[in-house]
Amino acid sequence: MSMDDIMRASPGTIHVVLKHRMLCVGCPIAPFHTMSDACREHSVDEPLFVDHIKCEIGSKNEPP
Repeated sequence: MSMDDIMRASPGTIHVVLKHRMLCVGCPIAPFHTMSDACREHSVDEPLFVDHIKCEIGSKNEPP
């Protein structure tokens, strides 16, 4: 999935992207960059970022 796909499918992930100081929100390259690409470009710890994204997506799947 591209960064754009992730943020569109789960808008709550946008705050995770911003927390990691990544510039993917509104970026013209976001439809083409995977999480690995974006982490590499922004020097972000990929396993940590992926965990934070998964936590955000997972928290939305829990029943109220």
